[in-house]
Amino acid sequence: MEDKLFNFLSDSTTLITHCPVCNLRYDPLAARILEESSANHLVHITCRYCQASVLALIITSQMGVSSIGLITDLNSDEVADFRKSGNITTDDVIEIHQFLNRQRALIDYLN
Repeated sequence: MEDKLFNFLSDSTTLITHCPVCNLRYDPLAARILEESSANHLVHITCRYCQASVLALIITSQMGVSSIGLITDLNSDEVADFRKSGNITTDDVIEIHQFLNRQRALIDYLN
């Protein structure tokens, strides 16, 4: 699995080759595959120079290779844990809204 990713990231046509923060070329061996299927790879890469991390979804199809990248402050273990967590429900949204309103009321009262 890691040899396949090394070859994939070493290919000059690959889209995720350089750090978007400092522009240093990634070391393909530093990439960690978090999930993969026959056509998709979820990869976490941390730049060895600036320590910026990118979470990338690399998709292969009949049309070619494409990727979607996202700069993140999560490490690869945190991303894996987050993927295992449940979906956010409507009740969760209401609860956080109520919590923030209570905090705002407390801050207003203290001021």
